[in-house]
Amino acid sequence: MKILVATALTQGARSNDYCYCVSGEPVWVQDPCDRDRRDPNDECGCSRGFAGAASHRATTTAQVADLPLTRAELIDAMRMSLDDGGWPVEWAEDVVDDNLIIASVFSVGTVIERSFDQFRPRAA
Repeated sequence: MKILVATALTQGARSNDYCYCVSGEPVWVQDPCDRDRRDPNDECGCSRGFAGAASHRATTTAQVADLPLTRAELIDAMRMSLDDGGWPVEWAEDVVDDNLIIASVFSVGTVIERSFDQFRPRAA
């Protein structure tokens, strides 16, 4: 199944990149905070980031990977991640479906970046 995972590939291509995730962990897209909505180049950077499901850290780059997981397994993992992070576990299916939809647009191996709800391939 094609999903988005954290990656350090192409980090540094932008001066405001950050990567605190564990490479290869599934990621999800959180809504940006109010501060970031006012200025997307603010230090926060949550409108540019992907949240790591295992590390609960963030990165500005994600990669499309083909992993031997089922949707149900990914939902279970996300449910545990959300619970660990203090988020509503009821979000798990929507979070996973968002990940799968975004990943479906790109080829396996593609590194992507984000700006709010826009996702595009990252040039090296």
